Amino acid sequence: MTSPSVRVYFALSGYNFDPDIVTRALEIEPTATDATGMHASIEKPAISSWELSTETFTDDLDIYEITNELIKKIEPAKENILKIIESHNLSPRVCAVVTLSSDKDETNPDLAFGARTIRFLSEIGAFIDVQYKIV
Repeated sequence: MTSPSVRVYFALSGYNFDPDIVTRALEIEPTATDATGMHASIEKPAISSWELSTETFTDDLDIYEITNELIKKIEPAKENILKIIESHNLSPRVCAVVTLSSDKDETNPDLAFGARTIRFLSEIGAFIDVQYKIV
C-alpha cells in the first residue's frame, strides 16, 4: 500500500515561447521545462512550460507550509514574473499533486493555502490546480 504524498509546483505555460527566457528573467533554475511550443507551427500550436517544483513529500504533508515555502522562493521575482507573463502571454499556476491512500486507516493530508500564497497568486493572476491520485 502506498502512503499519501504531496508535491507542489509553480508553472508558467503558453504557446510559442522558449522556457529559457523565463529562467534568465527570473534568475531561478527550474526543476523542469518543456520547449515543445517553441518549435510548433501556427497550424499545430503546442504549449511550452517552465516549472519550479518541491520534492515529493511523504512525511509531514502540510500543503499549507509546502506551498508557502515554494512561494517564498519565487516571490522576490514577482515583478519579473509579471513582465514575462505579459510579454509572452503566459498562464501562471500553482499545482498541488496529492496522492491519497485508499486505505481507510491511513491519514490523508488536508488541503489548505495560506493568505500569503493566495495574495501572491492573485497579484500575478495565477490559478490553483489540485490533482488527486488515489492508490
